[in-house]
Amino acid sequence: MAARTAIITGAARGIGAGVAKRMAAEGYSVAVVDLDEASAQCCADEITAAGGAAVAIGADVSDEAAAQAAVDQTAERLGPPLVLVNNAGIIRDNLLFKMTIADWDAVMAVHLRGAFLMSRAAQVHMTAAKWGRIINLSSTSALGNRGQANYAAAKAGVQGFTKTLAIELGRFGVTVNAIAPGFIETDMTRATAARIGVDFEDFKKAVIAEVPVARGGTPDDIAHAASFFASEGAGFVSGQVLYVAGGPKA
Repeated sequence: MAARTAIITGAARGIGAGVAKRMAAEGYSVAVVDLDEASAQCCADEITAAGGAAVAIGADVSDEAAAQAAVDQTAERLGPPLVLVNNAGIIRDNLLFKMTIADWDAVMAVHLRGAFLMSRAAQVHMTAAKWGRIINLSSTSALGNRGQANYAAAKAGVQGFTKTLAIELGRFGVTVNAIAPGFIETDMTRATAARIGVDFEDFKKAVIAEVPVARGGTPDDIAHAASFFASEGAGFVSGQVLYVAGGPKA
């Protein structure tokens, strides 16, 4: 594979950092994009220390100008981005009657608007190259999850967005797929436990009891799936949603 560049959003920590490190280990030059540029720089430094190529870019992916600038900077500093992983996300969990408009709009803006803006900007490079990979992060919450009306709706929207882009961009050699993680041990799942007032270890134990493979997931589990979708060999796989959840989901 010729040298290629990947953009990973929300890559300062958790799933995003895991994907960024995996891509770098496979030879991609990686743009580590995150709202917190200082944290993104820490991840980029880890990649370069391990012998990879990475730059940190601070950007609010829900802002049109910032998203475009992140893609432009990536192209200038590393080369045209041919892989995009839309991972940036936030949670503003609450039951419907307590959820504010601000909570709803913030989640929609990052997950859906952000994926749209980053994909629209990056696809210019992919269609020009007649090769590209867009990988969107959905969630098992897309199937419904108490206290997450905003997050569940956004993640379900990501799936429809994925399938539509797969139809539109396929003739240009660009595949578009989604990964829907189940329980992954990250700061976000710790925040969920805190929201419902449960000790994280107790929360984790209860969740794992329902997982057929009897363990929680890690960012590396998602990185492996992203690696497959980004690979040359996955060129006939597009418009799919892969549930990485330790058991059957649909």
